[in-house]
Amino acid sequence: MSTLELLGISKSYGSTEILKDIDLALADGEFLVLLGASGCGKSTILNIIAGLLTPTSGEIRIDGKRMNEVHPKDRDIAMVFQSYALYPNLTVERNIGFGLEMRGVPKARRLAAIEKVARMLRIEELLQRKPAQLSGGQRQRVAIGRALVREPKVFLFDEPLSNLDAKLRMEMRAELKRLHRLLRTTVVYVTHDQIEAMTLATRIAVMRAGRIEQVGTPEEIYNRPATVFVAEFVGAPPMNMLEATLGPEGLRLDASGQRLALPIRSVGPRPVLLGLRPEDLHLADAGEANAIDVTVDFADLTGPDVIVFARHSGNPLVASLSPHSQVAAESRIRLAFSHDNMHLFDRSSGRRIET
Repeated sequence: MSTLELLGISKSYGSTEILKDIDLALADGEFLVLLGASGCGKSTILNIIAGLLTPTSGEIRIDGKRMNEVHPKDRDIAMVFQSYALYPNLTVERNIGFGLEMRGVPKARRLAAIEKVARMLRIEELLQRKPAQLSGGQRQRVAIGRALVREPKVFLFDEPLSNLDAKLRMEMRAELKRLHRLLRTTVVYVTHDQIEAMTLATRIAVMRAGRIEQVGTPEEIYNRPATVFVAEFVGAPPMNMLEATLGPEGLRLDASGQRLALPIRSVGPRPVLLGLRPEDLHLADAGEANAIDVTVDFADLTGPDVIVFARHSGNPLVASLSPHSQVAAESRIRLAFSHDNMHLFDRSSGRRIET
């Protein structure tokens, strides 16, 4: 196991900044997920760690040793790509062991390592097949096995599950979680899929336009988002944002003028955004405080939930309700929430306001 540090990493192509002063520190055995939309710079970070790209400025350290000038093959890093990149003419056994073969590892040791990895990945019966005879999930297991067999200091995963269907993605997430619990190797994992991030990571770094918006545990990212961007990016359906004004008399919704009975005050009027997750809204009981009137557009039954698409004084709002909720299109309903589940953000900076 190894530590990994990124200190002030920036990357530019001419006047175009791709990464802007990235600082990250991973402890031994940590599983860090870089989460963000396409083009935010997360794969660039992975390629810089691997040595495939050179940073414009900053430093990469593994176990405290500077890696900037170290050749990729000497960094003791293994990388798993989105495409499986298997050799079509080689068997699974030779695909897994090809890196060891190129390093001159004796055959007996090589075969023992391959068998060990195959048992861990539960692909022992596939060793004599070729990639064309495998399913997508099996090919991805072989690609992971090729990385595992080297026993590197750091694993890098670049959206490895993107080519799999939903069922296989779920199975492979469970497999990766099991492997990490078994090996406790340091991992940096890139994805745009928040479900992958929330289920796999010990910590998540949410990225936007070459910067890190927030780093924290999945619970911290979800329950205490640091910015409006993080709040809206993590969560499905995304968090509702209602424009409001926080003043000496409390919180007032701008669209309807309604004042909410919340124990928060501000010295002077302050434009804010009230964040409410769809799953934190429920049908209000008679006389329940902190309830808002909405008009239902339509409702979708997803199985475990009814997703209600509605409008509050013309502003869109989504609620995730019990599947037994009776909600009709064009009806007027009241939705309530707990003070503990609300989020406030400064409207100009987008930063979280602690209440």
